[in-house]
Amino acid sequence: MYEKTNITYIEKGSVGTPRGFKTGGQNIGLRAGRPDMGWIYSEVPATAAGVYTTNVFQAAPLQVTRESMEMGDQLQAVLVNTVSANSCTGQQGIDNARTTRKWMAEHLNIAEHLVGVASTGVIGMQLPMDKMKPGIASIKLNDPASPFEEAILTTDTKPKHLAVQLEVDGRQVMIGGACKGSGMIHPNMATMLGFVTTDASVAPEALKAALKSVVNRTFNRITVDGDTSTNDMVLLLANGRAANQLLNEQHPEWSIFLQGLEYVCRGLAKFIAGDGEGATKLIEVQVSGARDDESANVISKTIVGSSLVKTAIFGGDANWGRVVCAMGYSGEQFDPKKVSLALGNIALFKNGVPVHFDEEEASEYLSGDTVVIRAQLGEGGGKAVAWGCDLTYNYVKINASYRS
Repeated sequence: MYEKTNITYIEKGSVGTPRGFKTGGQNIGLRAGRPDMGWIYSEVPATAAGVYTTNVFQAAPLQVTRESMEMGDQLQAVLVNTVSANSCTGQQGIDNARTTRKWMAEHLNIAEHLVGVASTGVIGMQLPMDKMKPGIASIKLNDPASPFEEAILTTDTKPKHLAVQLEVDGRQVMIGGACKGSGMIHPNMATMLGFVTTDASVAPEALKAALKSVVNRTFNRITVDGDTSTNDMVLLLANGRAANQLLNEQHPEWSIFLQGLEYVCRGLAKFIAGDGEGATKLIEVQVSGARDDESANVISKTIVGSSLVKTAIFGGDANWGRVVCAMGYSGEQFDPKKVSLALGNIALFKNGVPVHFDEEEASEYLSGDTVVIRAQLGEGGGKAVAWGCDLTYNYVKINASYRS
């Protein structure tokens, strides 16, 4: 899809890496011992695009952020809090989200509609405004020790971030991102928040189209437990500090920017899938030979979302029957006699017939940190990749006591 280009990974890069962005985080007393409020700030208003949860119960901060975006497709700051999702909180929840937006704008001396807000945590809990107001007032944009990536986490076991550098119009362009997500993760936006920044100059409509297409190939290809949250959102901000010519679909190097954006979003998506609640390994499902890409996409997501496939992998059991079963109920049409399966490079099933394989070798492969399932359908040129994780005892333990 893309032309070849050099993408340079930036060591320890994140959402604050591109020129003109500052990020931070702090503890304001929402939880003990860990940062619980984070922020992103651009030196100038940035062109912005967003993708939001498909859940009908859309949380207050998403509604308020969309209000801001509708006033000009720009953001200059984003405020994020944990512990309270501010979801299913009625008009008070909307009012509180608007009030925190107002406080943030006043603190930074910028227009109110240039602020976006995001929340993650327990559904049904109102924002603790007595802690939010002094927390916002104490934000220091030049504090390098304040960790945005840690401030946005909930049940995650580790921060998730990366950044890359590429060249457009002979100018150095950087794209960085950070995200949170561990449970309630399922394709079509899942509990995840993603924040991506770039110092490239990008036209608003082109930025929206780019984010939507890239999210469909990355964040919408992951699943942990089949649940889609009320608070999921990905925001993309482009502040133009790289001083390149305005990027759009007609720009000769548009595909280079898209490739860099997809690299960042794919990396973040895989971080989320690999850090699923209680997970011990990342599962990657590669489907090829499907009727078309959409068919391959449906089948790959069905396989990686199967609880039986996930538990078999956790148990180190190369039970390929669970994979073909998931393929069969995906709703997609294909000839079972043409299907072949492999675990990594270990063939399990070929042209609809079982293949003898070494059980010990397969079990050893399944003990690794990453498991790749390859399915070939023999129907056409369609292909897709989806990511997930194993389903463990610890997942139940974490979610059985989430509110406590």
